[in-house]
Amino acid sequence: MSKSVVVPEELAGARADAGLAKLLDISRSAAALLIAEGNVTSGGVALGKSAKLVANSVLDVTVPERPDPLEVVEEVVEGLKILLDDEDFVVIDKPVGVAAHPSPGWVGPTVVGGLAGAGYRISTSGAPERAGIVHRLDVGTSGVMVVAKTENAYTALKRAFKERTVDKVYHAVVQGLPDPLEGTIDAPIGRHPGHDWRFAVIKDGRPSVTHYEVLEAFGKATLVEVHLETGRTHQIRVHFSALRHPCAGDLTYGADPRLAANLGLTRQWLHARQLGFHHPRTGEWVEVTSQYPGDLQYALDLLASGSA
Repeated sequence: MSKSVVVPEELAGARADAGLAKLLDISRSAAALLIAEGNVTSGGVALGKSAKLVANSVLDVTVPERPDPLEVVEEVVEGLKILLDDEDFVVIDKPVGVAAHPSPGWVGPTVVGGLAGAGYRISTSGAPERAGIVHRLDVGTSGVMVVAKTENAYTALKRAFKERTVDKVYHAVVQGLPDPLEGTIDAPIGRHPGHDWRFAVIKDGRPSVTHYEVLEAFGKATLVEVHLETGRTHQIRVHFSALRHPCAGDLTYGADPRLAANLGLTRQWLHARQLGFHHPRTGEWVEVTSQYPGDLQYALDLLASGSA
């Protein structure tokens, strides 16, 4: 779409990005993007974002078609497996590199899109791009995840996660050996004060509780089983990092890059191993387990063999 706008007197001397934002009633960042792409010209010359606007000059603006970041893209997602298919819900094995649902800034595959590509039609009152999603796993975390198929299941499972009646079991390989071998990490988590994309244990964070027990120690690292009482973003990664035992391969939260390289890890060793919940219609207890994916099993075998 193309349009031409005339710069009014009151915007004379304004920076191009700020002035264009007002003229088109868009955000300044959106205006800056249009300018950076060369989509704003005056007299046939592309404008710079810091250029000063001239009164009564004509700006020719081309607004390109952009994909909706919340559009569900139906596609076959490699590695996405169905672990349990029930008339009320579907339990999947989510591969690494797949987001739960579409969101601004994410351009990769999603669980919602993968299920649609596999022929599943989810019917819930949630936002269309989050259809059936009652909980999420991070893009970089693999494992078991339940998606509601029906409105009743959606409501019941959302309540179950909120009321913490769901048993969420994770396995993680953490550096070193936690002491004690079995314990609870009760420490509030919030956004890292210096890094928006990271989280940290901070005094005024949200209450966060992680229970763990050592399954097997390998010297350089330890396999632990984790039961989450709460479900904060990056909770396991943040809590074990705060204990100075970050997940192996988790360079974002302080893991040793040499050990990660030796283990062939390009992400944190963290896997949603098991999920237990009451069936949303019958009330019967449902429990589903996910096997370790190839990259995590490879790293675990190296540790077990002592060759890491």
